[in-house]
Amino acid sequence: MPVINRIAGYAEEMTAWRQHLHRNPELGFNCFETAAFVAERLREFGVDAVHEGIAQTGLVAVIEGKGPGGCIGLRADMDALPIDEATGADYASVVAGKMHACGHDGHTTMLLGAAKYLCETRNFSGKVALIFQPAEEEGGGGGVMVEEGIMDRFGIDQVYALHNAPGFAEGLFVTGPGPVLAAVDTFHIDVKGVGGHAANPHETKDPIPCAVSIVQAIQTIVSRNHYAQDDLVVSVTQIHAGSAENVVPDKAYVNGTVRTFDPAVQDMVEKRMEEIVAGQAASFGIEAKLRYERYYPATVNDAEKSVFAADVARDVSGDLVVYKEGREMGAEDFSYMLQARPGAFVLLGQGEGGAGLHQPDYDFNDAVAPVGASFFVRLVEQAQPVKG
Repeated sequence: MPVINRIAGYAEEMTAWRQHLHRNPELGFNCFETAAFVAERLREFGVDAVHEGIAQTGLVAVIEGKGPGGCIGLRADMDALPIDEATGADYASVVAGKMHACGHDGHTTMLLGAAKYLCETRNFSGKVALIFQPAEEEGGGGGVMVEEGIMDRFGIDQVYALHNAPGFAEGLFVTGPGPVLAAVDTFHIDVKGVGGHAANPHETKDPIPCAVSIVQAIQTIVSRNHYAQDDLVVSVTQIHAGSAENVVPDKAYVNGTVRTFDPAVQDMVEKRMEEIVAGQAASFGIEAKLRYERYYPATVNDAEKSVFAADVARDVSGDLVVYKEGREMGAEDFSYMLQARPGAFVLLGQGEGGAGLHQPDYDFNDAVAPVGASFFVRLVEQAQPVKG
């Protein structure tokens, strides 16, 4: 069963929605205009209820089916990234320093397309909860929505999300069981010394050699403290110190990310970092402090629901489905929803070539929006068929 003809007929309208959202990106929890646009479309479609103000600017819309049944949750994220756009598109961002460089404008559009069709047909039992969330890129809006009780409030018993995937064949679906994306932690290391004239370093306590030694020692966590066949990434991404060539600074800052799948590995990394920072600081006779922050947990697909999602994808895309056990080191706050309810996170190919996610020249491929919307609809119809 290919893309639904009726949804294919929405293509021009969906492109207009997506490009409007692309022109007007918003960050984090501040998705006020985006949420208002989404709510207005949903009310036009005739959803049964729109519940706004969840996680500040998130919303959940409910569509009632034919007769009693469960409630399936479908999620789309709405926020953009703090990037200056370089696509040159005539619908490029009109907001300096903000752009939809991760395709959340497309995710929102696909769920809106599904909502329109489901309101027209209602060929399912029970209810559908359409989850539009802010702050996926930073802030964990998905987790906040869970904390504010959406799963219990709306009786959601299973939940699904789509994410676009540049570099994969157009219309290709990819999913699988178990962990699919990593947990993400952030570390901050503040090194405090005594500054002075660079011509008299003996009168200072230079924080730079200490910071450099900490960075070098951190690299041994992966190579010497961790079993090589388990996935772990420790990346230092920022080092800041100094302001002039003739001044020894009084402080330095080191920052980076840790990606794991096992809480025990997270514990080991945090412990080793504490030991390394304390030990290196002592060896240089200065102060250093570690702040280790745990953010999104690993994104773990339910085995049964991931098989179901792949079967539905085959109904929409035919052979353009990859079902595999495999995981990536990226992270997603949909993980919080999968901790609360069984479900699956599914990738949708955007086409080979072109810019990748989080790049200033990235753009969502509007041609796949009807494919994603059809997938959402078939999930609902097959998970909650009308009872005869």
